[in-house]
Amino acid sequence: MYDLIVVKPKLNKWKVIACICATIIIVSIATIDGIFCATRVKAAKFAEQIVMQAEALENYQEQVLIMEETKRVEEIRSKIPTWENLQQVRHIYAAKEEKRVFLTFDDGPSKSITPQILDLLKQEQIKATFFVLGKNAEKNPSIVKRAYEEGHYIANHGYSHEYGSIYESTDSLLAEYNRTEDVIRKAIENESYSSHLFRYPGGSSGGKYKEIKKEAKTILEANQIYYLDWNALTKDAEGAKTKEQQLENLAGTVGEKSSVVVLMHDSSSKTVTYETLPDIIAFFRERGYQFKNIYDLMQE
Repeated sequence: MYDLIVVKPKLNKWKVIACICATIIIVSIATIDGIFCATRVKAAKFAEQIVMQAEALENYQEQVLIMEETKRVEEIRSKIPTWENLQQVRHIYAAKEEKRVFLTFDDGPSKSITPQILDLLKQEQIKATFFVLGKNAEKNPSIVKRAYEEGHYIANHGYSHEYGSIYESTDSLLAEYNRTEDVIRKAIENESYSSHLFRYPGGSSGGKYKEIKKEAKTILEANQIYYLDWNALTKDAEGAKTKEQQLENLAGTVGEKSSVVVLMHDSSSKTVTYETLPDIIAFFRERGYQFKNIYDLMQE
């Protein structure tokens, strides 16, 4: 008889430990992968919800901006200038306890300069007055409309700026005014608008056509039209080709005045005027002036 001999394999404890660890790792990975899959699904849904909410918020903000813009434009359109509510134009130079300045621009609009001036005025939160030329307003109606809808006052500088034509007679001057008013109304899409405000090319007195200008004042008043000159200027149309020259001219003509109407130009050649404008704005702010436009006179 033989005894049955059972040989028990001798297990290496490190191999056992390694197998256990491997098993744990495999199970863990499977578990984690399952968790990750579920998490990824949840994360994707959450991200989708965030995107939808962001889009909804963006659409809401866009609608609010549209509503605010519409309201602002409607408010501007409701400010209809009339002969009666512009009476203070006559007294615009009168001394005031509050120092004020009216920035005015002639001869525009131009594609190259006027939009840059409008951008700067918007940034600085300043409203100006634009005495537009009919022929340029006719070429650039969208710029006139932009200026109007941003709260700037649109006034009249005649149609041609050709002295021989506009000052041929009082009738020709009035005809140029009326033609330009029609152009303005069409550009701003407001048939009820009348500026009631004219600036004589070259100013309202003196020069070769001083007699016609004098006669025209009576005609303008009979047609409920005010005229407005200036009492300070940069001489940007009289040879001032540098910022330094324009600022020097401005300071010299402002002097100690408390109510200032500044003459500048926004025609296509007035790059230096635009470049000097930030310094002009700083000049008045440093001296305590408040920026006004013709609409403000309607409140006095």
